[in-house]
Amino acid sequence: MNEAEELSLIIGDIYDASLDRALWPEAVSRLRTYLGGCIASLVTQDAVTKAVDVHFMLGPEQQFLDLYNEKYFKINPIFPTVMFLDIEQKNVVTDVLPIADLLKTRFSKEWIKPQAIVDFLFSTLEKSARGCTVLMTMRHKTEGPFDEEGHRRFSLIIPHVRRALLIGKVIETHQVKAASLADSLDALSSGMFIVDGTGRIVHANASGNLMVSEANVLRAPGGRLHAVDPVADQALLDIFTTAAGGDAALGKRGIAVPITARSDERYVAHVLPLTSAGRRKAGASYGAVAAVFVRKAALDLPSPPVVIAQQFRLTQAELRVLFSIVEIGGTSEVAEVLGIAEATVKTHLHRVFEKTGTGRQADLVKLVAGYCLAP
Repeated sequence: MNEAEELSLIIGDIYDASLDRALWPEAVSRLRTYLGGCIASLVTQDAVTKAVDVHFMLGPEQQFLDLYNEKYFKINPIFPTVMFLDIEQKNVVTDVLPIADLLKTRFSKEWIKPQAIVDFLFSTLEKSARGCTVLMTMRHKTEGPFDEEGHRRFSLIIPHVRRALLIGKVIETHQVKAASLADSLDALSSGMFIVDGTGRIVHANASGNLMVSEANVLRAPGGRLHAVDPVADQALLDIFTTAAGGDAALGKRGIAVPITARSDERYVAHVLPLTSAGRRKAGASYGAVAAVFVRKAALDLPSPPVVIAQQFRLTQAELRVLFSIVEIGGTSEVAEVLGIAEATVKTHLHRVFEKTGTGRQADLVKLVAGYCLAP
């Protein structure tokens, strides 16, 4: 098949997996083939406690997957620096730290090098006050570094995985059969609408009907879905028209459409096409082109690492040392994990003390804890 056909199949698999998590392994397997990577992963990590949720990690031997889950996620050097990167931006290692510094880390020596990984691309798909979700693909030494074509393909995939991630979170379930979408999601707390290419509502769940009746966020004159926010309304209409063309035609549109309610509250709409892959049957049975999920937007609060770095004007190196001290403990242990001299750790730590007005490591732990507990 040509690349357009291959990409269409991958996107279709990704969106189907947003409804049924059991489909992720097949989708990721196809994704790895398309990107030419040995490993593909989607991981959510707490920026402070480093607690990890591995949505999927396909490619490494089971022992390395187990090791990552057990201990190496805590010393992954891209955290917390990755919190500063823009959503959907394609990144390479040097966007968070120099290659030479990465190679010195314990993570590199004990997890990356034994797997003969020589290159990786990643993108932050979601950020919150607690952490972030990162899509990453890696290459083995036999495959060589990612070339320009690999970078281009990764950029094409990023927005579709993000849409699947957001919709998967909204539906709050591990399995929804596409053919019975309406029945499966009627009890969803977020508003859900199945619409045709003109925005005509074919089906709405209870929460969606309530939203329309209140006319604070959405309205439905003549049975067609409209946002009260005129900018969002036009965006949704354009998306519904485009959705008939399938997954690839929709592209980035409809991933997260911001809607301002009459009450000035913020909402967001996610649009899932129903005209491709396993969702085609659902679209045909409903005479529809898309499912629309509308929920109240979470507060866009910066994470503790971002707040602390900005308030105290910490460099990325100082921030890594600060959170390593909080997570790991003593300077000698931090030096071993970061792959730098203990004297260098002490130098960074001294600057952190000066900038934060603290004098002991215990004070730094309390400082970070205070930001984590702040409303």
